[in-house]
Amino acid sequence: MMSFVRFVSRKEKILCFNLMIKRMFDILSSSMMIIILIPLWIVIPIVIKLDSKGPVFFKQRRRTKDGNIFYILKYRSMVVNAENMEAGLFSYENDPRVTKVGSFLRSSSIDEFPQLFNIFKGDMSVVGPRPCVEYELGDYETLNNRYRKRFQVKAGLTGLAQVKGRNDISWDEKVMWDNCYVDAFKKKGILIDIRILFESLVKVFKKENIYETKADSSMNDAEAAKAAEEEIIRIAHLPD
Repeated sequence: MMSFVRFVSRKEKILCFNLMIKRMFDILSSSMMIIILIPLWIVIPIVIKLDSKGPVFFKQRRRTKDGNIFYILKYRSMVVNAENMEAGLFSYENDPRVTKVGSFLRSSSIDEFPQLFNIFKGDMSVVGPRPCVEYELGDYETLNNRYRKRFQVKAGLTGLAQVKGRNDISWDEKVMWDNCYVDAFKKKGILIDIRILFESLVKVFKKENIYETKADSSMNDAEAAKAAEEEIIRIAHLPD
């Protein structure tokens, strides 16, 4: 019994150490990138303003570790109030809500750059499950254990699910990979983050899987989004 207690204690200490290293990496990497990208912080807002009416930044309530809510920052790549139009939270190919500049920002992932401030603040990590919209999975309190597991760690700018398919895989597959990451981090610590970060950079340069895929191509965007949303919430609340 005593040896088991010592084993668990040592395991917890290793995890705490890895979390400390992860936070240090988040602070150093985000602060360095914020400084390096100063020219873009000046140019991109001007380009967005010239292209379409509305704010430069898009803020949205998202969930991170333990289901806590924070406001994610992104460069606005869609028309104002896009969340309440057409496909809602989903974005399929040739989405009419995406602006001309927004299309470039999305394909290059530049629209995600403002999340460096979320990382520096501590809302997010560089690597972790992508933060879902507050209501995307339905009631957080009644999520099944499989879907809640991904919330054991902070949300990330990129993650294992993004490396494995980004928007080209279902939410259920994303959860599977997110949960694999939770387990992998406990074993490998920051090493798994470095690997995922490198593979993510390759994905960005290839510009793969930017838009979601409809389960039924005969549906219009709004119909496909409604069906997908209902299915996601149903699976997320199935009994364990």
